[in-house]
Amino acid sequence: MDLKPLFLLDPDVVFLNHGSFGATPRPVFAAYQEWQRQLEWQPVQFLAVELGQRLATARAALAAFINAAPDDLAYVPNATFAVNVVARSLPLGAEDEVLTTDHEYGACDNVWRYLSQRQGFRYVAQPVSLPATTPDAILSQLWQGVTSRTKVIFLSHITSPTALTLPVAEICARARAANILTVVDGAHALGQIPLDMAALGADFYTSNAHKWLCSPKGSAFLYARPEAQPRLQPLVISWGWGAERPFTYGSDFLDLLQWQGTADVSAYLTVPAAIAFQSEYDWPAVRLRCHALVQQALRRINELTGLSPMYPDGAGFYHQMGIAALPHQEDLAAFKARLYQRYRIESHCVQWRDRQFIRVSIQGYNTQADVDALLYALEREL
Repeated sequence: MDLKPLFLLDPDVVFLNHGSFGATPRPVFAAYQEWQRQLEWQPVQFLAVELGQRLATARAALAAFINAAPDDLAYVPNATFAVNVVARSLPLGAEDEVLTTDHEYGACDNVWRYLSQRQGFRYVAQPVSLPATTPDAILSQLWQGVTSRTKVIFLSHITSPTALTLPVAEICARARAANILTVVDGAHALGQIPLDMAALGADFYTSNAHKWLCSPKGSAFLYARPEAQPRLQPLVISWGWGAERPFTYGSDFLDLLQWQGTADVSAYLTVPAAIAFQSEYDWPAVRLRCHALVQQALRRINELTGLSPMYPDGAGFYHQMGIAALPHQEDLAAFKARLYQRYRIESHCVQWRDRQFIRVSIQGYNTQADVDALLYALEREL
């Protein structure tokens, strides 16, 4: 089935960059606008009286989708916000280290770097090499950075610059045994791969619903294991703190995070509609088709450039998003701009370490013609 008409994207653009900000289907966007209309119809009733139950319903739908208890997750605007909540809550000091990889998203990297400068802890970016080989090799490389001072491991589930799926469950299990907290940035995971919070075992996990789940912009969640929830402090002190709480959602964790002042929460309430949309259109099958297109695109780009692939096929290292190496471009931003200006291809180009890549994102609205258009452009530009 051609899903492209169900999305609001410009039909004149070959959109191969879903990973950056996502895209919302028409039925889900209509549900979002309906929530906004209800909010504006009677703001006091909506926010002060009815919101608690509506958020509970939205959390329950998401919790069932990711195998978590509804009271162990809270809606937040985006994954970067959630990483800020966790990082700013932890009392790290001069004797402590936070271990990460050299594949992390820049904004979240900045959170830890900023706090390390203010609080004195050491933020360690452990190299994880490409091409990827095995999950055990990734775990072994990461663990070389663990010391007696390591208090936190922060890493992505699916990395942003390299689209690499890390063995998060294995890392979290080993960290738990070593009494190390785990904070997982799953911004690209929700909707791209099945999620199971119980099986992953992270202390804190965040993901964006507005990327691969195709919810409206500004919808994400922060999951915290019950034992870890008392560690969290809000970024904003509002009515969720103190003895008198006019807006209460059932626990300190929820109260402190779900009400931080007046806001349009319609994107949160639309998450169940996004889950329902993907269920209606058999999204597991859509994901498989998308992966096949990504696999084909990367193979053809590698054949064009003569450069080595970054992941072994069939090993689960990439899903609906992957990278292929590019010959060195003097101005990578200009190269990306040419793809858009000359061929109307919206792509994402990445500088990682001393290498350059094109990151290809394939969502349900993409087709074989989109991959062919990309290769046509690359054949001419390279």
